[in-house]
Amino acid sequence: MTTEALLDLGALGDDFIRDPYPVYAGLRARGPVHRVRIPEGAEAWLVVGYEAGKALLADQRLTKDWERASPTLGVKKVSVGTSMLGSDAPAHTRLRRLVAKEFTARRMERLAPRVQEMTDTLLDAMLAGPGRSADLVEALSFPLPMAVICELLGVPSLDRQAFRAWSNTAVSSLDAEERGRATAAMKTYLGDLIAERRAAPGDDLMSALIHTADDDGDRLSAAELVGMAWLLLVAGHETTVNLISNGVLSLLNHPDQLALLRADFGLIDNAVEETLRYEGPLETPTYRFTTEPLDVGGTVIPGGGELVLVAMADCDRDPARFPDADRFDITRDARGHVAFGHGIHHCLGAPLARIEARIALRSLLERCPRLRLDADPGALSWRTGMLLRGPLSLPVAW
Repeated sequence: MTTEALLDLGALGDDFIRDPYPVYAGLRARGPVHRVRIPEGAEAWLVVGYEAGKALLADQRLTKDWERASPTLGVKKVSVGTSMLGSDAPAHTRLRRLVAKEFTARRMERLAPRVQEMTDTLLDAMLAGPGRSADLVEALSFPLPMAVICELLGVPSLDRQAFRAWSNTAVSSLDAEERGRATAAMKTYLGDLIAERRAAPGDDLMSALIHTADDDGDRLSAAELVGMAWLLLVAGHETTVNLISNGVLSLLNHPDQLALLRADFGLIDNAVEETLRYEGPLETPTYRFTTEPLDVGGTVIPGGGELVLVAMADCDRDPARFPDADRFDITRDARGHVAFGHGIHHCLGAPLARIEARIALRSLLERCPRLRLDADPGALSWRTGMLLRGPLSLPVAW
């Protein structure tokens, strides 16, 4: 049983936000489980290292049901409605079945030409702008996945800037009241959006979710529709924003790897996988809570709804699984990373995220042969909180 003092991760400041990997590596050297206070204020059990982390991601003794969280934790639900993110099997199985057929790798590949069109349009606008510089987050990383998921769902009227502000606050703010106001606003907005699609259905995923039942006649309830809309819209763009930005930043910070990719764009899929491993878009997964005591590497995590966080960012930097893990190498075999999670909660949209990142990175590099970072890497501001990992802005020049 560990007796180490509680580590306040929030007190580590901007250095930890910018580069958490040395802190995680130091903890990993002492064992897989550590008691921490997360920047959001709650106390949690942080699990580091590949083997322990991957095992817990698939361990169904950990629940995603917020109703089973210990009331002493002081954590508040950050999603709206009822979704897969807050459900366990068999409820999770049912919800995933109702939407999974729309997100197969084959179906997602059919979207590739449209993703390419959207990417080309955004790059046209970026390159036509004043000067030879831009914030890549504003020019490409954010608008591309937002446009893709909105078109897929059939919500072209979405107020994207307002939605982006709510989404950013809901998933990254350290202020619980701010997060609460943002999620409440999104719940109202999504309810109105669903009502519009119910009244005027189209040939889109949102209409299908509202009107289509499975073979047993099962349909999504009103709360489940709001929850599914929240999940698809938020998860459908937030992680991919960071994946694109992190991929570009990693390549620009490693000129040798950038040169390799420019010389052979056949490495593009591998470059995306290495980005997911080396600087994935999620630092930790959404919250899990204990339903019974768990022995992890000799440390017993109590039952009763204790908060458990797996440091996926550290899992994928564990040299026991990935040799020379702190080196960005687009030629390595990065398979087995847990950037999209593991087990029944493995990211439903992983195929789409990979397609968007592949097309965005290749198109950007092909059209900007002299692309460079237009800021000191150490001066970049990063997302706060421990869920999403990526720069808030990414100044580039060409």
